[in-house]
Amino acid sequence: MVLRVLGCSGGIGGESGTTSFLIDRDILMDAGTGVGGMSLSELAAIRHIFLTHPHLDHIACLPLLLDSAVCMRDHPLTIWGTEETVEILKSHIFNWKIWPDFTVIPSTQFPAMQYRTLSLGTTIVLDGRGITAVPANHTVSAVGYHLDSGVASLVFSGDTTTNDTFWDVVNGIKNLRHLIMETTFSDSRRDLATVSKHLCPSLLVEELGKLKGNPEIHISHLKPGEKERITREITDGLHRFHPRMLCMGQEIDF
Repeated sequence: MVLRVLGCSGGIGGESGTTSFLIDRDILMDAGTGVGGMSLSELAAIRHIFLTHPHLDHIACLPLLLDSAVCMRDHPLTIWGTEETVEILKSHIFNWKIWPDFTVIPSTQFPAMQYRTLSLGTTIVLDGRGITAVPANHTVSAVGYHLDSGVASLVFSGDTTTNDTFWDVVNGIKNLRHLIMETTFSDSRRDLATVSKHLCPSLLVEELGKLKGNPEIHISHLKPGEKERITREITDGLHRFHPRMLCMGQEIDF
């Protein structure tokens, strides 16, 4: 499997794009503003979107993606998420007020979109690729994802804060090669990170102390205005893991 970073920022501005990862050519993990750089043919090739949660920075481009490629599809785009995430999309986005309901257009017989709910620990297998929701601890119903190619695994934490159940799952993955962790705020804003259920460098250090293996660590979701400070604090505090900051366009093979 190949993960391509379309967006990995905690905000917009300049070349920053919010969270979205392209898996191979047909799967998206989240649909933030990073999706806006994809070509029309690339948008039309997407068959599945796995959402971590319904916050705007992770779904901002979903409505426009559907609309832009609707005439180029011969199959509905499948949107995967928790039951709460799906209900929020139905009630607040695809409600004919903010955006049309693409589950009934162009027609109910041939819709542009369909919802599928998922639960923690249940693996969805798509052409031999395993995708499993893992625990996240955020202000709304949220998950991370474990991607397993059959050879190696990658785990994305999603938006989360301190969460022992996440590490119980991660430490049980025998072929874990890559771990993407969010770190949204600098340590000067630890109080804000705590109340908004995100991580800052000192919290990340505490969390990674629970990791038993030695995968490559990648950091995402940095607030653009604090990127340099967060990077410095992470580099100073995590000598054992030598983490790398994700960047747009980066590819991770596993």
